[in-house]
Amino acid sequence: MPGPRPEPALGPEPAPRPDSAPRPQDPGGLARHVRYAPWPYARLDVRAARADGHRPRPIRQFVLKTRSRCNLACTYCYVYAMADQGWRGQPAAMTAATATRAAQRIAEHAAAHALTRVDLVLHGGEPLLAAPADLAAPVRAVRAALAATAPHARVTATVQTNGTLLTRGRLTALASAGIRVGVSLDGGLPAHNARRVDHTGRPGFGAAARGLRLLARHPDSYAGVLCVVDLDQDPVETYESLLAFAPPALGLLLPLANWSAPPPGHHPGRTPYADWLLAVFERWWHDGARRTRIRLFEEIIALLLGLPTTTETLGLAPAATAVIETDGSIEQADSLKSAYEGAAATGMALDTHSFDQLLDHPGFAARQLGRAALAPACRGCELVQVCGGGHYPHRYRAGEGFRQPSVYCADLQVLIRHVATALRRAADVPRAADVPRAADVRHRPTAAVRPPAAAS
Repeated sequence: MPGPRPEPALGPEPAPRPDSAPRPQDPGGLARHVRYAPWPYARLDVRAARADGHRPRPIRQFVLKTRSRCNLACTYCYVYAMADQGWRGQPAAMTAATATRAAQRIAEHAAAHALTRVDLVLHGGEPLLAAPADLAAPVRAVRAALAATAPHARVTATVQTNGTLLTRGRLTALASAGIRVGVSLDGGLPAHNARRVDHTGRPGFGAAARGLRLLARHPDSYAGVLCVVDLDQDPVETYESLLAFAPPALGLLLPLANWSAPPPGHHPGRTPYADWLLAVFERWWHDGARRTRIRLFEEIIALLLGLPTTTETLGLAPAATAVIETDGSIEQADSLKSAYEGAAATGMALDTHSFDQLLDHPGFAARQLGRAALAPACRGCELVQVCGGGHYPHRYRAGEGFRQPSVYCADLQVLIRHVATALRRAADVPRAADVPRAADVRHRPTAAVRPPAAAS
């Protein structure tokens, strides 16, 4: 295991500005960043961190916000219903010229870093608001640019949708362009999706279920389902009902929350999200057949075994995702929009900035520092290699920034330790202690990744 990396250089803590103070013109939102998130915007010296040996890692995933509006109005949506309302100033759709410029910048970055793979995600809003003939245009533009500039780079492409607009025509257009489809749904029953409604309050479940049934008949195009954990719903019922749509993978997501806006049911000394997730884990782990992958559990297992992962929600891997808005502005991960207005903003745009310049933006650089970016309590925790401090937005506290433990810290500890115990028992490695330390199982054989019922 490599030793800890040097601590990034810090500056003085800034004094908070009163809400009434006039703000100068600030296209990159730096003053707002400094006010709401002193870490990293006032306390991280990127140049000094580079001198200390923290090298930037290239961007490998590009999220293209092809539409800024959505046909649903989910009450928990981080784009429309949380702190950041920047979508209101965005064009409704990305133009062909912006998509072409994005493709050129992506190809430029891929060539500069000799990338062998580039991952594209068509996102929104609701990207399927586009006509079928237009859905794949941004992906085709990227492939053409890479063919000319970085021919060794392979492109993978997915579209993330609410599923309500899936039709045979759209699926055919996406499949012909090699674009797989991921769907967001909060369970396989209408009651699970009470928060997924349209702009008049009507439920969106019926249309989404029809779309998913259609998608399930095209397994080569099916990427999986994302589901936000809802404590009001029975976890096993939620899991079993989603299996009816035959997803190849499930993403179980903790609600976007932080210390200034805690998640529902958050109380000191309790771990309701771990309890919910572990009910699903036990059903999945001890099932008689592998009916789907569950990314959260597989990522924890991989990290316990010391295997590489690409997730930004766990572990210490550097951030590698950039977002391109419909107007061509370059932003950080969308999930930051849950923290404060403008939290994802960088002040950069395709016409004026390269993706290499994004790598030195303090907000982005902080998410590539690994252990050095974490709170002291996290750096000393025995689970840090697996937890990684938790998802970056979950660490936020207003006026302090992103250097606290996750608001889900207690839940993550319970979840990781439980999975580690299950893994140790599956591997049949005798230990004196009932619960192993994460570091003790990091280098076990990869065959133990599979639940015992599914192992061959």
